[in-house]
Amino acid sequence: MQIIAFPSRAEWPALLARPVQATDTIEKAVAPILAQVRAEGDAALYELAMRFDKIDLRESGLALSAAELDAAESQLSDELKAAIQQAYANIRTFHEAQKQPVQKIQTMPGVTCWRRSVGIEKVGLYIPGGTAPLFSTVLMLGIPARLAGCREVILCTPSNHPAILYAAKLVGVTKVFRLGGAQAIAAMAYGTETVPQVYKIFGPGNQYVTAAKMLVAKEGVAIDMPAGPSEVAVYADDSAIPVFVAADLLSQAEHGVDSQVLLVSTSRKLVQTVNLTLTTQLEHLPRRDMAAKAIENSKAILVETEDEAIDLLNAYAAEHLILSVEEAEVVAERITNAGSIFLGNYTPESAGDYASGTNHTLPTNGFARAYSGVSLDSFVKKITVQHISEEGIRTLGPTIEAMAEAESLHGHKKAVSLRLSSLH
Repeated sequence: MQIIAFPSRAEWPALLARPVQATDTIEKAVAPILAQVRAEGDAALYELAMRFDKIDLRESGLALSAAELDAAESQLSDELKAAIQQAYANIRTFHEAQKQPVQKIQTMPGVTCWRRSVGIEKVGLYIPGGTAPLFSTVLMLGIPARLAGCREVILCTPSNHPAILYAAKLVGVTKVFRLGGAQAIAAMAYGTETVPQVYKIFGPGNQYVTAAKMLVAKEGVAIDMPAGPSEVAVYADDSAIPVFVAADLLSQAEHGVDSQVLLVSTSRKLVQTVNLTLTTQLEHLPRRDMAAKAIENSKAILVETEDEAIDLLNAYAAEHLILSVEEAEVVAERITNAGSIFLGNYTPESAGDYASGTNHTLPTNGFARAYSGVSLDSFVKKITVQHISEEGIRTLGPTIEAMAEAESLHGHKKAVSLRLSSLH
């Protein structure tokens, strides 16, 4: 990990810049796939599965049967099932508390306004194949979807890992399809003979999946958020435990060679110790080659003061931010840009990834400046309602008339004036 000592604020933008994604090239490769699925439906899905994955889905069919989902449970150890069930309970508890009762607000006598949450009717979840079976993401997306009252929750995944299928059944996914890549996103966005069209798509994926999500979003299909490589920033002082800090950095680095890892500290001794510990821990990590490349491209930045550290972290806007410092909760109150914050020496980022209860689907690539992570609200629409009585229109009417006339919208004024005249 490269150590950068006391950079000036003018140097921060270059130091904190994420790698530029070659989106144009990828979008040009993805666009024909989307068009083919839109035009040919299931036939395109069969052809693309054979072309990219060398799998003949005509034999198995696109959808998994209830029996296949049931069979997945028997393939898991009791220990893993218990862990998934504990994570399920914690995630459900945290997200269930996000429900808000309807509050009717009387803005003036006779004028009542309120807002109610309505679940998005049809949502699609994508879980990639790859080297890590992300069954935890099934929990993170499926649980709030069902709590929100989404009527149809479909899952597309090229993986047949039993933990993914078990989690899908546990959260109540309505249908599971053996689909991966950009073609899975296209199937959910446009619908085919077998795959239902959805109104919003959630879930991680490679650059092709991300490009597909961004392209269908331009056509009016909602997506969870823009996505980039996973990332963690750790702010640590002399109260931090170096072996923990190194482990946290590596836990993020093992996601992929493009993972973003940043250490910020006011302590040179801490940074140097962490750097040495990284080397030792890497030797014992099964995904060490992948993690090592990510660490090579990562930075440890020494700053003079806590104020400077906080300013730098807010400028970076990390997906995950670990505060291994004294008075971590006080420092957290000064953080304005982060996807999720982890406080103290005994709160690893892994806890949020799996089982503490918070959602691990978070904004990356600096989008934490404006985006929140996935929550119950991600799966609902907020519909406002208002009711005006005779008393209310008498009181409010003249205000509306004056404003409408000033905007030269006389039809708006007349809609009120007619009602007022009827009350005389």
